[in-house]
Amino acid sequence: MKNRDRPHFLLALMLLLLPALCAAQTYPVKPVRIIVTFTAGGSADFTGRLIADKWSEMWKQQVVVENRIGAGGNIGVEAAYRAPADGYTLLLISNNAAFNVALYPKLPFDLMRDFVPLGLATSSPMALAVHPRLQVATLKEFTEMMQLRPGHVQYATCGVATAHHFAMELYKFQTKAFAVHIPYRGCAPAVVDTVGGQIDTVMTTLNTVLPHAKAGRLKILGITSKNRSPSAPDLPTFSESGIPALADYDVDIVYGFLARTGTPQEVLTRIEADLKTVLAMPDVRQRFAGAGLDMFAKSGEEMGAFLRADVEKFRKVIEYAGIRPE
Repeated sequence: MKNRDRPHFLLALMLLLLPALCAAQTYPVKPVRIIVTFTAGGSADFTGRLIADKWSEMWKQQVVVENRIGAGGNIGVEAAYRAPADGYTLLLISNNAAFNVALYPKLPFDLMRDFVPLGLATSSPMALAVHPRLQVATLKEFTEMMQLRPGHVQYATCGVATAHHFAMELYKFQTKAFAVHIPYRGCAPAVVDTVGGQIDTVMTTLNTVLPHAKAGRLKILGITSKNRSPSAPDLPTFSESGIPALADYDVDIVYGFLARTGTPQEVLTRIEADLKTVLAMPDVRQRFAGAGLDMFAKSGEEMGAFLRADVEKFRKVIEYAGIRPE
């Protein structure tokens, strides 16, 4: 290149890079919306609102949470899919969205193709809790009871095709035990009926049964995550039960963020970096712990791998248990 041409080349290069540089430096220039696929007041909503508050402070722009529920979260995902790919509509999901990929044969969107994972934030371990009248002390004893008396035990969950339903069916699949599923419309009534003795056992989030266990109204036999929960470190995991078939058992409800495919890479990088910054804040960690949530900070790449693994894991369970959406 001749020296006289160099200034023109540099000018052209700067003009080419200018939009990307501006996108990274100016985002966001208007309010950002986070679509949460769960009702207000739950673990997903708490995660979204706490991070939204921190982003509002960092970005000097309002970040609002919009709860869009229904169809197992698919309504919220579709709303985000219909939004422009500009970074101003983000999506907060649980891995229940990955279950839906395996569950629903036709969806108007492709979760893996149409969205870019930005990172996981928190996890909510699930727990299997029984009414004291069952007189079982461990998960191993409970499993043996179900194996010896198939169909004798009834178990409650927060609904059909929820993470709790999948977790219990995976446990049954791996141990070849059988219990009758009683789905409820929400976790609260499922726990209430188990505490009252109308149902033998319930699979639900740890924080909803932990107070009842401390009061002696329920007995928690184990939690479903790979590692013990900082919220209740004395509780064993399913993989610690001494049942060989559960040695690798690991099911958690995790919450993370996505953006539409096509969002400028510089914006995606900014959001992922700022999510990581928020999750490292001591007061954020403290508030999540107080809400019964464990930190589960993972990169966008790690989140994508996690979701893909869940899709494959639960295809087998769906077929085995004959699970169908309501």
